[in-house]
Amino acid sequence: MKVIDILEKATGALFSFELVPPLRGGDIQKIYRAIEPLMEFSPPFINITFHRDEEEFRQRPDGSIERVVVTKRPGSVALAAAIMKRFRVEMVPHVVCGGATRHKIENELIDLNFLDIENVMALRGDPVPGQRFFVPEEGGHRYCNELVAQIARMNRGEYLDASITGAVPTNFCIGVAGYPEKHHEAPNQAIDIENLKRKVEAGANYIVTQMFFDNGAFFRFADSCRQAGITVPIIPGIKPISSARQVETLPRVFNIDIPEPLVREIRSCKNSEAVNRVGVEWAVAQGKELVARGVPAVHYYTMGSSDNIRDIVRQVF
Repeated sequence: MKVIDILEKATGALFSFELVPPLRGGDIQKIYRAIEPLMEFSPPFINITFHRDEEEFRQRPDGSIERVVVTKRPGSVALAAAIMKRFRVEMVPHVVCGGATRHKIENELIDLNFLDIENVMALRGDPVPGQRFFVPEEGGHRYCNELVAQIARMNRGEYLDASITGAVPTNFCIGVAGYPEKHHEAPNQAIDIENLKRKVEAGANYIVTQMFFDNGAFFRFADSCRQAGITVPIIPGIKPISSARQVETLPRVFNIDIPEPLVREIRSCKNSEAVNRVGVEWAVAQGKELVARGVPAVHYYTMGSSDNIRDIVRQVF
C-alpha cells in the first residue's frame, strides 16, 4: 500500500522508522534484529537509506597511488525486498541523485516496480567526501525536483527512451525531505521552502523532515509550508540522542541546533546509560507534543539501533 493511502486511512498518528543498510560484508540478521523489537507496534512502513559509492586513493605494492571506487553499503533495492518479504511491512527505499545517471535511476525504479514496492523517498544526496558542493553525474540530476519529475513521468508510463510505446506505468508514492532549520545550502528559509514546493509540484506526495530537537522549529516550518501553498502531509523526523558525542557531531553533520537545556543535561550525565535515558526522555516529550498537535506520523531515525526507539514508542503511541 502507498504511504499516502496509509496516512489518509489512519485514525490517529502513526509511527515509522528508518534503517541504515549493513556495511558491505555485513549480516542482514543485524537489520532483522533491529526491526523485530519494533514490530509489536505494527509500523506501517519502514525507510531504508541508500549510500552512494565513494572514491578512495590507495597505495599499490609498487608505491604508486590508484583511485578506487568503493561500495561501503549494499543497495537498498534487494534489502527492501528482503525486509518486506520477512515482515510483511511496506518499505520505502531511498532513491538518490548523487552518483547516478537518469538511466541508472530508471533501471532501479524498474526493479522496484517488479518487486511490487510502491514507495520511494526521492533525495538529492550529499556531496562526496572532499567535495564542497554537490556535483551531479554526467547525465544525472542536479536537483531533487528533477528526480521527482522523472519518477512522476514513469508513473504516467513515460520512459527515457521515447521510442517505447505502450509502456506499463509504474505506481510509486513519492516522499521527499524537508528541513525545519533549512537546508544548509539554502540562503534562507523562504528560498528553501520554495525549493520544497518545486518538489511537491513535480509530484511528491508527502514530506519527511530532517531531524530536529526543538518542536517550535517544526511548527514554524509546517506553518510556513502551508502559507506557501504546500498541502501534502508533513511528517516530523526525530532522532533520540544516544551518546554524548552526538551533541558535537549531529550539528556539524546535519546543520541543526540542539537546545541549550538538552546539551547541558547530556553533558551532566555520568555514563552512557544516563545519556541514553536523557535522549529517550527528550524524544518522548517531543513525540507527545507532536502527536497532540495532530501530526500524521512521527518518523524515527534509528541509526541501526532500536532499543531506545522501542522505549519511546511505548510511551508516545
